[in-house]
Amino acid sequence: MSSLAGKQGPRYRHMAEDGAPYETIAVEKLTPIIGAEISGVDIGTLVDGDGRSNRQMDEVHRALAENLVIFFRGQHITPQQHLAFGRKFGELHFHPAAPHEDEDPALMKIYADKNSPRANGEGWHSDVSCDLEPPMGSILYIKQCPPRGGDTLFANMYAAYEALSDRMKAYLDGLTALHDGEPIYRGLYANYGVADRPSYPNAEHPVVRTHPVTGRKALYVNRGFTRHINGIPRDESDAMLAYLYQHAENPLFQCRFRWTENAIAFWDNRCTQHRAMWDYWPHTRSGTRVTVKGERPV
Repeated sequence: MSSLAGKQGPRYRHMAEDGAPYETIAVEKLTPIIGAEISGVDIGTLVDGDGRSNRQMDEVHRALAENLVIFFRGQHITPQQHLAFGRKFGELHFHPAAPHEDEDPALMKIYADKNSPRANGEGWHSDVSCDLEPPMGSILYIKQCPPRGGDTLFANMYAAYEALSDRMKAYLDGLTALHDGEPIYRGLYANYGVADRPSYPNAEHPVVRTHPVTGRKALYVNRGFTRHINGIPRDESDAMLAYLYQHAENPLFQCRFRWTENAIAFWDNRCTQHRAMWDYWPHTRSGTRVTVKGERPV
């Protein structure tokens, strides 16, 4: 187990800046490093776009940028409102493999019960990082959840990068890695009756990417999709990725969200990773996810 503490105190010291107070929403941080619950917001009303909603939407944008993942409880939205909320942040992304609800390919189905062979997102990953332009963010609406368990963990990849030594940062600078969806997606959704596509996306991305809005650097490799680092021997790549995965998954960088029915999580895919716990068998967990298009990482 890696340690970020030493005899001179913790190696990573998070300095959160206190911004201006929020006027239309309340923001309660889960940890100093990542995550916040947002209250005072009705998503269904928010997407209507009146004057107050516009101001509130600006503050939701700000809360996401400051906290990387934000949570809303007690929401009762229709599929159309879910899609409309996503469109407030950009064009919608279509998952290359997963089944969708109804007729809209942008409304991804999330479901696991006692007969499921697997559940969505069981390992640490950044959504569809194998795409040439991976998603900017994902908005998950859970309508049915187990009485206990089924939490989702989120990790701050700004913090993971900043906690690296200067020598490691210099080593990683300019390196790229292959992210490949083929080993993950082929046959993954057969239990839903989804036929495999002829091929699934793959792309090369920087090992350290720069966020297009904040300008901050974030570690951008994950166990789910990253296959190897380019331009170095395979054994060196394997060892380096093993270290970076273990480092990125340090609990210091994490928050853990306990779901309740009709809650929403919205995470920035460009600077976070997440992992869903499937510890609730034989209970059912179901909902839908809307994903917002992103840009090519640099």
